[in-house]
Amino acid sequence: MKLLDHGRVIRAYSVSLGEPGPKEKKGDGRTPEGRYVIDSRNASSKYHRALHVSYPNAADRARARRVGVDPGGDIMIHGLPNGWGTVGALHLARDWTAGCIAVTDKEIEEIWRLVPNGTVVEIRP
Repeated sequence: MKLLDHGRVIRAYSVSLGEPGPKEKKGDGRTPEGRYVIDSRNASSKYHRALHVSYPNAADRARARRVGVDPGGDIMIHGLPNGWGTVGALHLARDWTAGCIAVTDKEIEEIWRLVPNGTVVEIRP
């Protein structure tokens, strides 16, 4: 994941993501692809800090209606589960996020400070 300021990369992080492929419905474990914003934050999450990504957007909801599925939601950029912070970068060894984007606790602290609500998030395959 890269944080940009006026097109310039200011930070880069290795992340854990959901299953490969575009998100199709609630519970598929995939990370959505597309353009979203950080629309809220949760300092009391069951993960170390969580920034909510505005999935599903209007296009995601329309696609889900067309195929008759629930698009899901609750996609976050977050740290490790509370109490697991010592795992650090070892969390990258396997997919465990159920569609979210996960970084270390130290990294989410930095992201939390640098990224205000309303920040554009573009998730690419």
